[in-house]
Amino acid sequence: MLALVGGMEWRDGCSFDRTLLDAAGDAGDVEVLILPTAAAYEHPDRAVAWAERYFDGLGAKARGLMVLSRRDAEDESNAAAVRAARFVYLAGGSPMHLRSVLKDSRLWFALVSAWDEGAVLAASSAGAMVLCDPMVDPRGGAFTLGLGLVAQVAFIPHHDTWSPDKARRTITLAPATLPVVAVDEQTALLRKPDGEWAVEGAGQVVVFLDGHEAGLEALPR
Repeated sequence: MLALVGGMEWRDGCSFDRTLLDAAGDAGDVEVLILPTAAAYEHPDRAVAWAERYFDGLGAKARGLMVLSRRDAEDESNAAAVRAARFVYLAGGSPMHLRSVLKDSRLWFALVSAWDEGAVLAASSAGAMVLCDPMVDPRGGAFTLGLGLVAQVAFIPHHDTWSPDKARRTITLAPATLPVVAVDEQTALLRKPDGEWAVEGAGQVVVFLDGHEAGLEALPR
């Protein structure tokens, strides 16, 4: 299962995290592997500590894998940890830094392999932006290259607090056939193993296609 989260992760409104834990296995036996890569310059240790406390409250364990640089992403022990994980969570932060660290790295290929083998993958804000291709450039709302785990979908996080001008620019610039997904904070767009899409959490998800609102059926399966 894949969860693209709109931001403000690991809070009470994130009801979808229980769904993700159930998908990964028995909560008491699941370890959530936290990648604070996007928060490398924003106290990544605090992000990990927050996640550990949050998942402890859900009866699960979390631990951080401190992949903060390109060198860390090429470390085989880090790649092996991701490859073996049943639940990986990419924290929010800088999408540009996250992309530069992960692109074509050993850890990226391990992450794709784990997801292909059935691991749960959640990514919040910057993480969700980077997993998609094209990727929304947060500096102005135009498009740039993403990592493409989810192809032909663009992602706007923090839609309830995002700049309306940037959101409008993104929606206007999008090709007619490209769905743009705008997700509120503490809300997740879930992709189930059968390709079906669903929404859980405190807020809303809006899909835009050719400048107009569309339903989840506009998303690729």
